[in-house]
Amino acid sequence: MIDVKAIQAALRQFGFDGWLLCDFRGSNLLAQRILGLAPADVGSRRYFYSIPAQGEPRKLVHRIETGALDHVPGSKTVYLRWQELEAGIKHLLGGMKTVAMEYSPRNAIPYISRVDAGTIEIVRSLGVEIVSSGDLIQVFEAAWDDDQERSHFDAAVHTDSAYARAWKFIADRVRASGSVEELEVQAEIMKHFAERDMETYSPPIVAVGPHSGNPHYETGSGEVTQIREGDFVLIDLWAKMKRPRAVYSDLTRVGFVGKTVPDKYTDIFKIVAKGRDAAIDKVRTAFAAGRPIQGYEVDRTARDVISAAGYGDQFAHRTGHSIGQEVHGNGANMDDLETHETRFILRRTCFSIEPGVYLPEFGVRLEVDVYIDASGKVHVTGGPLQTAVVPILAEY
Repeated sequence: MIDVKAIQAALRQFGFDGWLLCDFRGSNLLAQRILGLAPADVGSRRYFYSIPAQGEPRKLVHRIETGALDHVPGSKTVYLRWQELEAGIKHLLGGMKTVAMEYSPRNAIPYISRVDAGTIEIVRSLGVEIVSSGDLIQVFEAAWDDDQERSHFDAAVHTDSAYARAWKFIADRVRASGSVEELEVQAEIMKHFAERDMETYSPPIVAVGPHSGNPHYETGSGEVTQIREGDFVLIDLWAKMKRPRAVYSDLTRVGFVGKTVPDKYTDIFKIVAKGRDAAIDKVRTAFAAGRPIQGYEVDRTARDVISAAGYGDQFAHRTGHSIGQEVHGNGANMDDLETHETRFILRRTCFSIEPGVYLPEFGVRLEVDVYIDASGKVHVTGGPLQTAVVPILAEY
């Protein structure tokens, strides 16, 4: 059930006059979640829900779907003609000078941009300033409740243990038959998830040698995907418990199919690990001091370390992403590359820290999840930090 009083308190805190939530055929997932609508509840006509910083909320619904918002409080206006729609929006915004919507200036943060330009034009034509609902979304959609927090920590145990299973599977197959395909390792990880009542929107990345140098490599089959002794391997995996509103755990680690790891891999690993650790420390220091911290600051910290080592151009993605019911969630990202992320890192939110260096012959990415609990304690989840490339044939 939507907590109107909590939303109104947040609106006053942020200095907004109101929040206008709207959707058309499921195009605004964020509005659906704030309003507590299941995918099956999404209709075929536009609806609008206006929450003022003070006073009663107002609804605008189509005559064909008059019950669309009956589960939330507030007065109701019904429209049929387009002229009635526009007049209804004006009524919803009465008395407001600034209104939050799922909008991002210049589309700087695409995860927030869920409202079409035409609707934005209607609101602006009424003399109302539109501000981004990004931080409101964090508070009321990206922030986890107790059940979600538990689901993450449970999932993190199993994503962590998936690595021991994957490394051992590689070691056993290489010893027995000389090689194993990437897809076979991927299937073994998926079996691990299924046995632990977990699910994922897509299978993990298993990347050997040069494939690990492609940040978005898709695991394949065939001769070029054979993992043999002497090969470097990157595994990026993500999954969540099969529970309502469960949230993801998302990790990346690297290994070498041998008993000792060559220096060329260790040298790059150390640079990436230094960037990862600096980013984690940046978050911990800020929360320990009670200082607000924005997503771009974390990205900049990791990026500065890797750039100072001479590999800035080989770190070709943001440092981290929000984690929620989708593996790429709707909270603040750790990003000052693809976007300038000005949203604040809030309590009860989670995000990845995953710097990388990608070379033609191999790539290293080290991904951990960071969760800020209700007290402001910073948790790095998914087991101990990886401190060295795993020598697979020595340890398994």
